[in-house]
Amino acid sequence: MPLRGLLLYLSSHPGLRRWVETSALTRRLSSRFIAGDRLEEALKACVRIKSEGISTTLDYLGENVHSLGEAAACRDMYLRTLRAMKEADIEPNVSLKLTQFGLDLDEEACEANVAMLVEYAASIGGFVRIDMESSAYTSRTIAMTTRLHERFGSCGTVIQAYLMRSAKDIEELNRQRVRVRLCKGAYLEPPAVAYPSKRSVDRNYLQLAAALLAAGVYPAIATHDPKMIAGVRERASEYCDAPTRFEFQMLYGIRRDLQRTLVAQGYRLRLYVPFGEAWYPYFMRRLAERPANLLFLARNLWR
Repeated sequence: MPLRGLLLYLSSHPGLRRWVETSALTRRLSSRFIAGDRLEEALKACVRIKSEGISTTLDYLGENVHSLGEAAACRDMYLRTLRAMKEADIEPNVSLKLTQFGLDLDEEACEANVAMLVEYAASIGGFVRIDMESSAYTSRTIAMTTRLHERFGSCGTVIQAYLMRSAKDIEELNRQRVRVRLCKGAYLEPPAVAYPSKRSVDRNYLQLAAALLAAGVYPAIATHDPKMIAGVRERASEYCDAPTRFEFQMLYGIRRDLQRTLVAQGYRLRLYVPFGEAWYPYFMRRLAERPANLLFLARNLWR
């Protein structure tokens, strides 16, 4: 069985799932990359991270809900998360996926759910990052983000460098003054829409980063790749008058050595901190979407 098929099988088999979720080994592995099952655990992680001079964005795990009731429950958890971050003197900043808010069930209801969250974030000085999923959702995600940004501000989205369309998307988002997080992309995409090689993705990533640094609104440069970081720093010195005009972003638990280095050098850094009981399907889907992620995570266990 191909590795991707094996990972998908492991993520869906109920007996294996129960065993893996209760295994001391897998819980230890997941705790490196996931802040905990409960909001309270995630807040403690954010407080510790803040003491190191690093910002955070919280992601309550869960995707592709099966009912609008589940979507509403996710919305309510995110509202609770923003409120709790504000009360704990942590910048209220969250990241979400539209499928978690009901996009596949009812787009109008999904937008109403997200609008409630963005409006609340705006009222407390917070921010909502609308994450990007596979290319099947790109156009709808950008369209909803721009509509909500026009109504409330306080929200932005994510652009993936491996998609061929991304240069035009960034040009339009810059024009509309929407904040963008730039990442390489983690989903398995067809060659008709995505660059096929790492070299071409890397080249496009740096070109897109330059466009954001030159004309974007406080761009977030999400990468763990030292070569990309060096390239972004070089372009930032050309396009930015101060390193505070953008921030680097990394995943919780990944490349902690690079995290410390960037902060020591005076760059802003934000960690993407996932939490929630749905850690197992999240973890396995990330590996199944691109099995190369398994090697990436394994290498970073000791960094």
